[in-house]
Amino acid sequence: MLSIGEFSKICGVSTKTLRYYDEIGLINPDEINVESGYRYYSIEQLKKMLYINRLKSYRFSLEEIRTMLELEEDQSEEMLCSALNKKKNEIQDKLKAFEYLVKQLSHDIANLEKGIPIMSYLDDIEVQLVETKPINILFKRLIMSSDDYSSGYGTYFSKLYEKIATEQLTLLGKPMTIYHSPEFNPTGNDTEFAIPIAESVKGTRDLPGSLCAKSVLKGAYPELTSVYANLMKWIENEGYELILPPYEIYVTDPHQANSPGDYITEVYFPVKKK
Repeated sequence: MLSIGEFSKICGVSTKTLRYYDEIGLINPDEINVESGYRYYSIEQLKKMLYINRLKSYRFSLEEIRTMLELEEDQSEEMLCSALNKKKNEIQDKLKAFEYLVKQLSHDIANLEKGIPIMSYLDDIEVQLVETKPINILFKRLIMSSDDYSSGYGTYFSKLYEKIATEQLTLLGKPMTIYHSPEFNPTGNDTEFAIPIAESVKGTRDLPGSLCAKSVLKGAYPELTSVYANLMKWIENEGYELILPPYEIYVTDPHQANSPGDYITEVYFPVKKK
């Protein structure tokens, strides 16, 4: 048996953390001395603790780790592989995002060294007026928090595509997101995921056509805020006003792009003259 201090030292985990893991039932001492309250761990538990540490290094949450431990006990190798592959994909997506940020940072540094302001790129975002036609969309509308966006996009678009495949519906265009909230709220925003289809079935509606101010972004999704800011400035300067919620059309599938810098997104602001 190992004292909590010895176990802590070998595993590289503080005794405070070990006590917390005991509280939440992640890993419990094999023995607790009734008189002294001292906690003791068995040699066999080192393997479990090292496994927990490994999963933490993969950025699994404690709740996810609890599930992984249960899968390990049930010898559910297939589900374990699925969870690990999902985490691997998440990390790869983050790596791509960081690679894009480093590239962008290098570009900003190079511009500053040439005397070019960092935000000068806003002047290069083109805006054009286009007339869009009404389209029939299969949609899912819900309140999304800021933390839900990254995982939510994949989840809800996948459900829409699944319905299209199951019911053999006719796909007519790229996926899109419509933002109904009048202002940004970190606790939740009225968001609609949609895909154009030919058939009018349950879960579809018409998206009206209109005059739109349109910009196209080639770059990572965080850059969309710059496009939105530029479109609002253009609308104001040209004497237009927004009449319907703005929306984005994702021309590029993120899973098929080499890097976030290759993403192509169209942004539409339905407008009319003041």
